[in-house]
Amino acid sequence: MPKLASDARVRAARLESHGLARGLPSVADAVRRLGAVQAQDFAASKWVLGARVHDSVAADVDAAIESREVLRSWPMRGTLHLVPAESLRDILAITGPRILQRAATTHRELELDAEVYSAARRIAERELEGGRSLSRDELQAMWQAAGISTAGQRGYHLIWWLAHDGVLCCGPVEGRGQRFVLLDEWSPRAAPARARDETLTALLLAYLTGHGPATVQDFAWWSGVTLTDARAALADASDAVASFDDERFVVASSSGSTPPSRATGRHALAAFDEYYLGYRDRGPVCDRAHAARIVPGGNGVFQPTLVHNGRVVGLWRKSERARATSVTLDGFDGSLDPIAFTPRLREWARFRGRELGEVTTID
Repeated sequence: MPKLASDARVRAARLESHGLARGLPSVADAVRRLGAVQAQDFAASKWVLGARVHDSVAADVDAAIESREVLRSWPMRGTLHLVPAESLRDILAITGPRILQRAATTHRELELDAEVYSAARRIAERELEGGRSLSRDELQAMWQAAGISTAGQRGYHLIWWLAHDGVLCCGPVEGRGQRFVLLDEWSPRAAPARARDETLTALLLAYLTGHGPATVQDFAWWSGVTLTDARAALADASDAVASFDDERFVVASSSGSTPPSRATGRHALAAFDEYYLGYRDRGPVCDRAHAARIVPGGNGVFQPTLVHNGRVVGLWRKSERARATSVTLDGFDGSLDPIAFTPRLREWARFRGRELGEVTTID
């Protein structure tokens, strides 16, 4: 039996699988490589991709969305993600019913039942058909005018429900967000629906390709499927998956090329970057003692991270100025060298169309 690999080997292999070690060809390739990118913070999700696609700019992410190669919706964990267009419906067919079932209590408290949902759906389909799009405020105003209250979280949950049913998705980019469209008009299905077991297996392979080495428990957490389904997917994947050690797996096609035994390089990663976020157990890439600083108060809001030789060593935050964006580094174990991270931060600023200002550290 293979032994448990060292954290250093895991970090080296993950930098390779994430595309951080060598880069990826395009934004669409990066989304397909990762399988999905958490994207409730739209600006942050763009840099998740930009950090992996050398010489890209934020507008390249917008272009991938406008070309319908990449879609943004709520396919997993009840949270917005960027996903390959061809994957969204099949993922929703598995995850949507389970997520909606878990939201049943919230919907009862909000007095959202099948009758309200059906009425809201009819209005949304009528107002969006023919390739039209609406902002969140415009869509909720339509419902409000028809006597469907959107007070509190009701409007958001109606949009969320329609997205989980595959009716709506995010469409044209507008400012810092997107307008809503009908999924079947914006991105018509190009291939027959996969069987449930085929979708689970494909999702596992996508996850391991862009996140491996990882455990079955990591995949179950990331995808939001049950552990039973995750184990079934692993069994169905058969020869397509190879063991990395006693607990972790990789796609078999990548097991022939041995990654370096040690991770190298520096990275300034976005908030919610999959390199840290995409696992149930994040210990191999970051000392568990620092977890509370990355997600303060356990509120689910992941901070931008600094990575050195595959290890998360600190946080960074921006401060916008008139002519440039300054950055402050906050190291976990003592001060960080601002000069060492400046090249990566300069890439981030260029990606956003800004100049990089002063890079300082918290003493």
